[in-house]
Amino acid sequence: MDKRLFWLALGSFTISTEGFVISSLLPDIARDAGISIPLAGTLITAFALAYAVGTPILATLTGEWDRRRVILWTLVFFVIGNVAAALSSSFEVLLIARIIMALSSGLFAATAQGTAVALVDDHHRARAIAVVVGGTTVAVALGAPLGALVATVAGWRGTFFAIAGLGALAGAILWYRLPRGIVGTRLPLKRRLAAALRPGVMPILLTTVIALIGAFTVFAYIAPLAIEGGGLSPLALPGMLLAFGVGAVIGNIAGGQAADRFGATRTVAWSLALSAAMLVTFSLIPTFLPHSIAGPALMGMMVPWGVVGWAFPPAQASRIIKLAPDAAPIVLSLNASALYLGVALGAVVGGAVLRYGVPADLGLVAAAFPLIGLGIMLAGRMLARPVAMPAE
Repeated sequence: MDKRLFWLALGSFTISTEGFVISSLLPDIARDAGISIPLAGTLITAFALAYAVGTPILATLTGEWDRRRVILWTLVFFVIGNVAAALSSSFEVLLIARIIMALSSGLFAATAQGTAVALVDDHHRARAIAVVVGGTTVAVALGAPLGALVATVAGWRGTFFAIAGLGALAGAILWYRLPRGIVGTRLPLKRRLAAALRPGVMPILLTTVIALIGAFTVFAYIAPLAIEGGGLSPLALPGMLLAFGVGAVIGNIAGGQAADRFGATRTVAWSLALSAAMLVTFSLIPTFLPHSIAGPALMGMMVPWGVVGWAFPPAQASRIIKLAPDAAPIVLSLNASALYLGVALGAVVGGAVLRYGVPADLGLVAAAFPLIGLGIMLAGRMLARPVAMPAE
């Protein structure tokens, strides 16, 4: 295995750590900025929208550029965004900094996978992509908890400084190790949009959006749910993210294996159904249990929730590739945009719940979305069945 893949994975780890740690920082950011937590949640919404919309556009514009140059510039802007966030004097500056991070993160992710494929022979392409994407899984398991832990010691600004330092390290190593002359292929936006219009693709993308709305209605505001709903200390947030990350690693592996063994559609259906049940539990625990029990129970729920939630992405990716195997990179990029669109809308829904209710309401509202996604899947299967013609 080409060792340069692991340095690309370090870049993925860095940008993904910033993306997942932000939910634990929202209460501190809101307090320092003198704003509500739902308003602070727009940091997640803006990031996710910029990622979802900006990535395909930037990937199209830079498709024929040297891959090494694109990767280095994305990390430069990512570091600048984190430093700007750490030094921000207003919420507006912090918001702009997160948009810069989102655009650079999305373009890095797309370019890093293409670069990984170019560094290996045809027989190791899938493994190369898995190594790079594995950086994201490690970020969920370790990066986000460590970032939250840094925040308990050095404040939320310290977390952004630490991520900036890690991004600079990844950039320096990749500047030294990546070869020049790797050029990608420019894919017009028209071709990307045409792939979305293939039969069956749009319902899958819609299911992805809806599933992530449900997940991030709760995950974006896990801090107020844990602190106000469960009576936990802010010091418990790194532990909660670590528990979720452990579950995510297990779920990511199990989801792929289950999709191969039992079928991708069946795996996605079970993931949605179990996610709905767990999200309801996130409301029942703080509503009916005292804080002495509710807090540990919420923390215990993070592992199975991570397993069930992260079983969804690999199985959903398998479904969409099966529909368009000849356009796999395009439909996968569309699915990634759908993921981040769901993240953005989930933060909006969760913020609305907190404006008009309490953190314990988050789970009940969130549970409706995976059930809607399950309904879309079932409706799609029924419509896809051939209609038997009556005998004459």
